[in-house]
Formats: sequence, structure tokens, C-alpha cells
Amino acid sequence: MRLLFPITYKGGLGNVKSMKVLVTGGAGFIGSNLVKLLLQKNFEVKVLDNLSTGYKNNLERLDVEFIQGDVRDIELVENITKDVKAIFHLAASVGNVKSLNNPHEDSEINIIGTINVLEAARKNNVERLIYSSSAAIFGELISMSIAEDHPQNPDSPYGVSKLAGEKQVLCYGKLYDMTVICLRYFNVYGLNQRYDAYGNVIPIFAHRLLNNQPLIVYGDGEQTRDFVNVKDVAIANYLAVTKACRSGVYNVGTGMNISINQLTRYVQEASGIFTATEYASPRKGEVLHCRADISRIKDDLGFKPDINIQLGLKEYFNWFFNQNV
Repeated sequence: MRLLFPITYKGGLGNVKSMKVLVTGGAGFIGSNLVKLLLQKNFEVKVLDNLSTGYKNNLERLDVEFIQGDVRDIELVENITKDVKAIFHLAASVGNVKSLNNPHEDSEINIIGTINVLEAARKNNVERLIYSSSAAIFGELISMSIAEDHPQNPDSPYGVSKLAGEKQVLCYGKLYDMTVICLRYFNVYGLNQRYDAYGNVIPIFAHRLLNNQPLIVYGDGEQTRDFVNVKDVAIANYLAVTKACRSGVYNVGTGMNISINQLTRYVQEASGIFTATEYASPRKGEVLHCRADISRIKDDLGFKPDINIQLGLKEYFNWFFNQNV
């Protein structure tokens, strides 16, 4: 089964063939899916990626200008930004647990790297910047459904650094002639998401299933997450650059959540591999429940997540097993 980008939006910029954009982290999981969609929508695309977690083969057969480099290299970032009208800033050190083990690197990439991108955008008169943020900025929740104005008390260095990035982005939007949009991703999964011990639970489960190992659940498994397909996340970015009339912050999720216990059943059904489930102690820095309120992005930008998680998981496992990643 092959799922295409599920929604076609009309209006916005119309013919954007002459609009050149930069995608930082564009060879990564989310970035490569965004690049593919932007090309389908006739953008000219530059990609900056240091390939620390991205893969150049994610961009195979895609007509992009690829620059291997790091957002911490301010001179490079300024040079490659001179001819672009918009920046999608996805380059980041990602993950709560990873940030606990590497807090300095987390801050260097997520805070200093973001300031470098913003300074380059300011100096080169970039019109629009779309910043990839995270639901990790919220910390433990005081309500089951999270709106954009929910209190922000992150429980990990990663959450702190993404929140700091948001504040910098919004500050530049106020100070300079630049429209800035912060997109707060919830639990993203889908094509091009490879296994990483620090990564999302779905590729970790896929890796363990492929190796006939038990699924490890931290806590009692009743913690919940809002899992959103990467193709829907790409659509949210596209809408932010073509439809947003002013700077702002938007949640990007499905508005629904499932428990990790439910997820273990879904991934086994989608993969056709059934193993035992083992339970371990809860991990520090992780929230218990997480569900996005997406009414703002629906109302303002017309966003509508369209890929059901059970269908999305079937597509993902088909890709994962065929890639042998």
C-alpha cells in the first residue's frame, strides 16, 4: 500500500517556481519528507545538513541543491541564505533522553544554531522563517488536551532548548520585517524514520520486532501520546509558508492520543510480528499524557491531519523492513 500526500490545498502563493527556500536538516526524517512535498509544489529547494542524523540517500532522485554543513557555522549559514525567500529550520539535536546525556551539545545546536539561522535571515532580508519546535516545551500537563497557551515548564534540556529557540524566533519576528511561524510537533512518525536508541518509540519498536526481541515499555504503558504522520507534518509546514498571514505559534498533531499499550498492539498488527511486552521503570524527563489541541492551525491555516495511525504504521513497516534499517 502506498499513501501519497493526502491533501491538496488551493490558493496561497500559487505558482512558486521562482521561490527559493532553505531547509536546514533537510536530509533528516522530517526534513526529507518536507523537501519532497516542496518540490511537488514547485519550490526551488536548498538543503543544509551535517548528516549527523540525516542521510543523503533520503534525497535521492530529488532535484535539490545540497550543502553539507552545520548550523553552528554562522559564516556558512549566512552565505547560503543570501538568495532565499523563506527558511524552514528543522536542524536540531532531538530527544529528551539524548539531551540529558549531552546537554551542552543540545544547547549549542538548538539555541546557538537557531540564533545563527535568525541572524542570517535578518542580514539577508529573508521574508519568512518556519521553526520546528516540539511538544517537549510543555513539560507535565495540567490538562488532557494541550492548547498553544498551556503553561510551558519543560522537564528536559531538550524541551528548554526548543522553548528558547521559539522565544528567539518570535522575538526576531517582532523586531524585524520577517514573518515567523513556530510549529510545535507532537510525536511524529513515518517514512525515513530510522532506528535510534534516543529516538521515537515507533522505530525502536520496529527495530526490536525485526530482531524478534520483546517490546520494552517504560512505566505501566498507560501513558498516552498524540502520534502524527510525517506527511501531515510536511503539509503543516507548507501551509505555514503559503497561508499564514502573520507570525504565530501552532500545535501540529492529530488531536487524538493512544496509550503505549495500544501502540504495542498496533505495531505488532501492522508488522505481522508478535513478540512479548516487558515493562521497565519510568524514565526521567517524560510526561505521562500528551494530546494536541489543533483547533488554531485548523482555523487559521486549514490544516487537517489525514493519515490514520494504523494505516500509517502499515506503510511505515513496509518501508522499514524493505530498507532493512
